[in-house]
Amino acid sequence: MDPAWSALIIDDDPGVRQSVRLCLEADNVRVLGVGTSAGGLEALERGQFDVVFLDLWLVVLPEILRRRPGIGVIVITAFASFETAVEAMKLGAVDYLPKPFTPEQVRNSARRVVSANVLKRRISELEKRLDEAEGDSFFETHSPSFRAFLQTAALAAASDSVLLLRGESGTGKTVLARWLCGHSKRADLPFVTVHCPMLASDLMSSALFGHRKGAFTGAVADAVGKVEEAQGGTLFLDEVGDLSADAQARLLRFLHDRTYERLGEATDRKADVRIIAATNRSLEEEVKTARFREDLFFRLNVITLTLPALRDRQEDILPLAQHYLRFFGRRQGRHQLALSVQAEQAIAAWPWPGNMRELRNAVERAVILAPAVRLEAQDLGLPAGGTPAPQAAATALHAPRVPALGEDVSLEEIEREHIARVVARAASFEAAARTLGIDVTTLQRKRKRYGLA
Repeated sequence: MDPAWSALIIDDDPGVRQSVRLCLEADNVRVLGVGTSAGGLEALERGQFDVVFLDLWLVVLPEILRRRPGIGVIVITAFASFETAVEAMKLGAVDYLPKPFTPEQVRNSARRVVSANVLKRRISELEKRLDEAEGDSFFETHSPSFRAFLQTAALAAASDSVLLLRGESGTGKTVLARWLCGHSKRADLPFVTVHCPMLASDLMSSALFGHRKGAFTGAVADAVGKVEEAQGGTLFLDEVGDLSADAQARLLRFLHDRTYERLGEATDRKADVRIIAATNRSLEEEVKTARFREDLFFRLNVITLTLPALRDRQEDILPLAQHYLRFFGRRQGRHQLALSVQAEQAIAAWPWPGNMRELRNAVERAVILAPAVRLEAQDLGLPAGGTPAPQAAATALHAPRVPALGEDVSLEEIEREHIARVVARAASFEAAARTLGIDVTTLQRKRKRYGLA
């Protein structure tokens, strides 16, 4: 049976190290004991631990927490006093055990630390998923072909192989990646996303693998990378085709032997993570033009899942629209909203070149801006009735008319509508921010201000 979790014991007394080790191994814990603070710091650099048992060398406690933020440190000492316990807690320890201790005291203290960390991780994950709850409808399908796709995806999820998700922009690759993680043996472990297009090329390797203080200009402190954050869980590389050449080389090495180095250090580190990558590009073409490494492509292309376009899930389009209408209606407090027959016909006839993202954005905007409780085709930015005209079909979304410059409207009204249109048309919030000439944080703040979030 695999170890449930891991512990590091830092104590100069071999008898104490042996005693704590035996207590924890009864809980199927992987244990490493060292006799010096320097040895403990080196062990932390080389391995991953869930909890640290530390003899009363409080001078090293802040350094442990600096190198491993969030790790649970339990202080053990033969010189127990209220004052030393308070000092240990102030420095960041999570528990305090006086010697002599019983096996149950050791195990219970460690279990509390690990359980608390698992709970924090789950709360964080739930918070991340809260605004993505509408993605659950992605897996409620009336399409026989998509149902077969999900069956294949479930088999892939159960394996621990590298997965490559392909498909047009807006088809739900990120939603699928979370679903795959949730149906894997790593479901309760971290799910860490790397949005590759958002990383400056010279900082990609640092973001993925971390860096040491002084490794480059601006590296004022040690930093862990996304690989280390995802330890034991899943690392999702969104738009992997945008990785820089250096990041591609480092990722290739990691996929080969699961080892990596932080920038600015020569120490090999190991990490146990499952890799899921996604792209809307043809990586074969990227390889031909030497923008993507062929050997890395072969490493990633172990199991490939190609998501169908929304137009190929015709049976699901209207149910998805209804789901988004309920979701955003609840969010905006507009529970009575409904689609007219004309709107339903227009939704069914539209080709949805932007896939699920376009449908989601169209419904969200209509929920926010439509004056009546019954939504019409024009509220969704769609032509009324029948098959769309060729010119309309070539455009992702036709928004309602923006007030013309010079009309009796405020700048805020014009900015609000302009932001709504750009976000609805863009492939992502990041792309919308680039079009608007602002950063993503500013865009999110403006959307909240104008009631678009």
